Amino acid sequence: MYVQIRAKTTRRFLLEAAAALFDERGYAGTSISDISAHSGRTSGAIYFHFASKEKLALAIVEEHFATWPQLITRYRKPGLPALEKLVGLSFDVARAFRDDIVVRAGSRLWAERKAIETELPAPFLGWIDLVTQLLEEAGDNGELAAGVPPAATAHSVVCAFFGLHTVSDALEGRRHIEAHLHDLWLLLLRGLQAEPDPAGLLDRVRRRARTGRPAPEPA
Repeated sequence: MYVQIRAKTTRRFLLEAAAALFDERGYAGTSISDISAHSGRTSGAIYFHFASKEKLALAIVEEHFATWPQLITRYRKPGLPALEKLVGLSFDVARAFRDDIVVRAGSRLWAERKAIETELPAPFLGWIDLVTQLLEEAGDNGELAAGVPPAATAHSVVCAFFGLHTVSDALEGRRHIEAHLHDLWLLLLRGLQAEPDPAGLLDRVRRRARTGRPAPEPA
């Protein structure tokens, strides 16, 4: 048991060390030797846990995707309006892209996927499906403006969200991503809400985030 725990801890340590370099230098600009020097572990130790640089990149991208289910589950609970769930989740995802080194590296590696000689998981489809479900829920609850098609709108929302991340990352390393996301929602919610009150919804999401309770349990 101790050996298994130690191996798991070492693997995670190497994953994060590699992620830091991939995020900073990209896939082509990072070698196993670089990761060895950065982590203080031998190349042999790295190859013991990851058979190649491609497999290491794949593991980071898979870990990137594994971040989302637990986060999404927090917003599946009842007791919160669907549009508030959507907006609250978007801010949590934005913070993960800004603060989590594995998430950031996974995003960059996927963008550089043509340079990586292994098949990586497909992004975005799961997000589009989830946003569609939340918009459908908003429609069922009377929150969504008349005539807003959930599936097509979900595609546009996901494009806007990830496009915002791309621009913010390029210009400022995502330092002001929350402020930019706030402005994006001020614009989008005017067309999404049946009774537009973007500032009020964003204020409720912000206050709820401070309490650490994104989706309260129903009474």
